[in-house]
Amino acid sequence: TCLNNKQVQEELSGFVAGHGLPKGMGNIYYVLTPPGVTVCLDGGTPAGHCSDFHGGKGEASYEHSFCSYHAAISPTAPVFGDANTILYGVVPWIAGGLGDSHLTEADQAQNGVACQDGGFDPSSTPPEKKETVREKGAKEIKEFEEKTKEEKEQQEAAEALQGPHQQEPNQASCPTSDGGCDVGLADLITNEIAVEQQNIVTNPMLDAWQDPAHNEVTDECRNLFLPTIGGGTSATEVPAAGTLFNQVLDGGKYYLNDTFNLAALRLSYPGVSCLTGVNLVPQFTAPNPVNAGEIVAFNGMESDVTLDAGISYTSGGAPQANYATYLWNFGDGTEGVAGYAPGAPACSSPWLSPCAASVFHAYAYGGTYVVTLTVTDVAGDKTAASQLVSVAGPTAPAPSGAPGSAASSSGGAAPKPTSAPPPRATAVVASRSLRNVLRKGLTVRYAVNERVAGHFEVLLAASLAHRLGLHGPQAAGLAPGTPPQIVIGKAILVTTGAGANTAHIQFGKSTASRLARLHNVTVLLRLIVRNSSAQSSTVLTAVTLSH
Repeated sequence: TCLNNKQVQEELSGFVAGHGLPKGMGNIYYVLTPPGVTVCLDGGTPAGHCSDFHGGKGEASYEHSFCSYHAAISPTAPVFGDANTILYGVVPWIAGGLGDSHLTEADQAQNGVACQDGGFDPSSTPPEKKETVREKGAKEIKEFEEKTKEEKEQQEAAEALQGPHQQEPNQASCPTSDGGCDVGLADLITNEIAVEQQNIVTNPMLDAWQDPAHNEVTDECRNLFLPTIGGGTSATEVPAAGTLFNQVLDGGKYYLNDTFNLAALRLSYPGVSCLTGVNLVPQFTAPNPVNAGEIVAFNGMESDVTLDAGISYTSGGAPQANYATYLWNFGDGTEGVAGYAPGAPACSSPWLSPCAASVFHAYAYGGTYVVTLTVTDVAGDKTAASQLVSVAGPTAPAPSGAPGSAASSSGGAAPKPTSAPPPRATAVVASRSLRNVLRKGLTVRYAVNERVAGHFEVLLAASLAHRLGLHGPQAAGLAPGTPPQIVIGKAILVTTGAGANTAHIQFGKSTASRLARLHNVTVLLRLIVRNSSAQSSTVLTAVTLSH
């Protein structure tokens, strides 16, 4: 049976009217056909556009075939749509019928491979490599010819399971409750509905964003199902299909197409354009404990923010760049720091405002403070993460006017310090790759507000250093309660004035070889600087390096 799009529209319009169902741009309908029913967008000739095809790749019928499509019935507003518009998607029976003993052979062969994963092998390198049948050598051909008829049939059946094949069904057991092995066939229908749902929402009237090849949003990641989390590419015997799956939903295993993330093309951080989901997970590292007066770095670069870039529009319709933002609250009553998340143009140099991927703060008094990072992505989603930071130092003075305060005992304001202020400095590690750091050294981007002299130190917990057989001088001047640290790297810093630059801290061969045994390691980067007035500042940053 073959239906054309005009018949689909007539049936859908009559169904909506006959049942008093809602129309308008806020409603979506789906038309699903059973096995043996094809949908064509034209006359269904060999060169027509239909949900099935005849022949193989390269022929017109194959090249013009489709897995699903969407459109709109909009008699009174065909351009923009209105309250009379019916938005709909059509998902013909393109699931084939692998493992379904209730379908005839003719109904099992509709556009199967092309609408599933196209015979791709995600375990290959690169993962888009097509599965192929290995050609036999002369010796293998001769051995095959010498086998009995029964042996040949067994070998051919085994080889058929190793060549290009559909991945669904991916059910865990066979047979299933209905006697077949076809549970995974639902994956393909679910997948096509998800594809059209996104396309209808983002392009309801077929005039929205498309790439230069006229692909819609979901077409950008068609036939990409990575990363897979289980199963295999080899076909199972009864359904003759693979068992791969990349999502587990309510205990069920599914093999569903990735979705497109335009943010990844606008920013290289994190730079993954095809995803199985969206993450918003604020995370940050802070040295703990610290001394009062030390400039402490809070590093939020490890946060996972999928939707970190987009386009917003002014009231006049002008597009403007939009980025995810960070908001830091240091828990000591001082003003918070807000700015863009990693990857935004302003974050090309971490010490520039309004970047807040990594921020710096000094606590005036000792105590325990709750530091909170709140991340808002470009979709308006907001999530926060908090950590406790212990600060060693004098307790805060009593409020002004309270007994014993400077203001109450002197009858006026507390005296202002007369000494010159200490220098201000920042230091951020540029690379988090342990392999690169051990080969090229630790690259540090720093900035100072005046002429200073000082040095960098890389500190490693003494307990880990001893296990690795590393030796070095013990670090002094750390906050009480800080685990003992040894110095494993050092570099001198001398500047002629204010500005920003890059420093490299090299590790010795022995140190590098021992650190290379680790999968990841956390070190402390300490920068101590002194200005011409003999005032000093210390910047302390915790850094996790991983392979």
